[in-house]
Amino acid sequence: MKPPWRLSRDMDGKSAKRPATLGRLAPPFLVLALLIGGWQLAASTGAIADALSLEPFLVPSPAEIATSLWEDRVLLAENAWVTLKVVLLGFFCAVAVGFVFAAALHLSEALRRAFYPLLVASQTIPIVVIAPILMIWFGFGIGPKLAIVALICFFPITVNTIDGLRSVDPEAVKMMRGLDASRSQIFCRLEAPTALPYFFSGAKVAVAVAVIAAVFGEWASSDSGAAAGLGDLIFEDLARLETARIFAATAVLSAIAIALFGLIAIAERRVVRWR
Repeated sequence: MKPPWRLSRDMDGKSAKRPATLGRLAPPFLVLALLIGGWQLAASTGAIADALSLEPFLVPSPAEIATSLWEDRVLLAENAWVTLKVVLLGFFCAVAVGFVFAAALHLSEALRRAFYPLLVASQTIPIVVIAPILMIWFGFGIGPKLAIVALICFFPITVNTIDGLRSVDPEAVKMMRGLDASRSQIFCRLEAPTALPYFFSGAKVAVAVAVIAAVFGEWASSDSGAAAGLGDLIFEDLARLETARIFAATAVLSAIAIALFGLIAIAERRVVRWR
């Protein structure tokens, strides 16, 4: 049991963190509220539609989007779950393969010289070129979607992890060698922990773009199911001019990306305690 003075100090620390957290969150929420308020005013008065020479129904207001979020909540939730599964499966595939590939390139100088330039060059190939090939290979189901998400997430995870593994202090490596540490012990106890902050940085970038990749994958290879994902729903709503629901689906996609980014940031704080 902690002494009373330690308990009071901990309580003071927790209470001091709350105003600091509110201070960080207040500015973005204030800016967001001002933007939504201005958008509502401009859309309801027709200013945006007049400026873009569009029909008023093509420029929904935030209130109409909120109404669509509520009225179409079941449809949006079903499709959001499909998209979320694609994002998570593709992201975790990229994490597993990316970390192993980064470790292999770090441990082998020959592999790094052979494959690292090819890894960088692979990012010059547009995904719109690869998507039709993936559809030919894997059909129109979930396979091409997972492959697209994994391919897009693979690069930031791998490159950041390689940079983290190579950022180890050489003197620390010499010290462990002087203590007769094996190569695997140096990797597990020194290099891998050092690379964790870099790995999480790459993972946060990857999970943000994973949502975009999933939407593109759903556009490229729809399986025409009852719930084929938010990307497929947006594509169908474009033909129907359901602009309010398009914005609602976009808001759900943004919420998914923000939530996943936040979860990885929380995991980083839990795992990388020494940072």
